[in-house]
Amino acid sequence: MTKPSLDRRDALLRERWRLYRELADLGCVIRGSIFERFSTCSRPHCSCHAGRRHGPRVYVAVTQRKRQRQFYVPKREVEAVRAGVRQYHRFLEILDQLTTIHLKLMRKGVLHDDATR
Repeated sequence: MTKPSLDRRDALLRERWRLYRELADLGCVIRGSIFERFSTCSRPHCSCHAGRRHGPRVYVAVTQRKRQRQFYVPKREVEAVRAGVRQYHRFLEILDQLTTIHLKLMRKGVLHDDATR
């Protein structure tokens, strides 16, 4: 019969490898926020200057080198960008779960057995 702590350790290790596999399956991860915006154009007599602005246009805001940049998202790419942002949020959830698992393994004194792999 196995000890309960060994069973728990094995369950933590299995869950960790499941999360690693899920990480590997994440495709187009985009660390950013997606939003819509309406705009006015440079044509002075356009109806957008009278309140009927153009849009909505979709943008993704991404922080790079400590600066936020906004990129226009072409219509054909909107769903892919939305999926990429969702995958980024899933990436963060997985990272939190892996941290919790590693802390539990550390408290059991077995994290060092696997840390150098």
